[in-house]
Amino acid sequence: MIHCGVGDIGRRLLLALMLVPGLPPLHGEEAAASGTAVIRPKVITEPVPHDSDDPAIWINPADPLKSLVLGTDKNTDGGLFAFGLDGKIVKRVGGLKRPNNVDVLSGFQLGGKQVDIAVLTEREMQRLRVFLLPDLTPLDRGDLVVFDGDAERAPMGIALYQRPRDHASFAIVGGKSGPKDGYLWQYRLKDDGQGQVKMSLARKFGSFTGEKEIESIAVDSAAGSVFYSDETYGVREYAADPDAPDAAVERSVTGRDGFTKDREGISIYPTGNRSGYLLVSDQAANSFRIFRREIGDGSHAFLKSVQVVATDSDGSDVTAVPLGPDFPKGLFVAMSADRTYHFYSWEDIAGAGLSLSPDNGP
Repeated sequence: MIHCGVGDIGRRLLLALMLVPGLPPLHGEEAAASGTAVIRPKVITEPVPHDSDDPAIWINPADPLKSLVLGTDKNTDGGLFAFGLDGKIVKRVGGLKRPNNVDVLSGFQLGGKQVDIAVLTEREMQRLRVFLLPDLTPLDRGDLVVFDGDAERAPMGIALYQRPRDHASFAIVGGKSGPKDGYLWQYRLKDDGQGQVKMSLARKFGSFTGEKEIESIAVDSAAGSVFYSDETYGVREYAADPDAPDAAVERSVTGRDGFTKDREGISIYPTGNRSGYLLVSDQAANSFRIFRREIGDGSHAFLKSVQVVATDSDGSDVTAVPLGPDFPKGLFVAMSADRTYHFYSWEDIAGAGLSLSPDNGP
């Protein structure tokens, strides 16, 4: 993540607040510098204490309006925060040692029933942490160590995948460093028979240029694909199922051109089972580049770029589930360097050029 001085963060936070609906729009030098219309968030969350990093959206199956946005506070004295759709903090877990990325999985088999879980990487402890949703009750024994405990490979990115044919659940993890082949490690998550989660290594996979790192990972479950940002090169795609016939074959590389600097946060907005959009953060430009979800001619076609208020964003998530009057066609969440998360209406992100999900979600 790119860090800013206190004065710069204050200026950017003021700008963000100025753009909230009902307050004055962007004017003057800031607007001219952007070169394009800036999309305003519907909601800016309460700030976390140190360093906002990665968000994940949990949909409450009983009442979607009580859904949560999870976000990590990346610090030695860090935590996991849960925000309501109004941006207010409703739950938190403290005492985490530099939590980095977080993801959510529904329908995990635990104790003879299906539950929803959140899993995050805890960098300074070289491990994963698992929490029950929505209460954020811990579901691990602190022993889910990744990369054989190699501190140089401190875990950063994570994406969760549930295989349709047998509902096996997996965590795909990227670290601060790694080899040019087999950079990502994929672990199977299971019930240990005593109400906690255990894991075992399923495979090592994924090409890497050897420059920067791999942090942003996203799974397209319907397509059976995992995407990850090789930051200086492009967004690579592989099979998410470790037992797939083409599991070791790179399916595509997207976003080779057009990025200001690093390719970062990845999120997937579905409009159907295989249709929709792939959104990738152009971190240095405070924008997201949007690609077609379907593969065409070996890659995902670029469609457009959108400028957002969130600054230096390297984490995002999106859902097409309707979430009330502010988010009738879904919610897009972007981390911002001012210690907040920004909630955008999908209709504002889509504009005139992109499709919307059906009225009840895809």
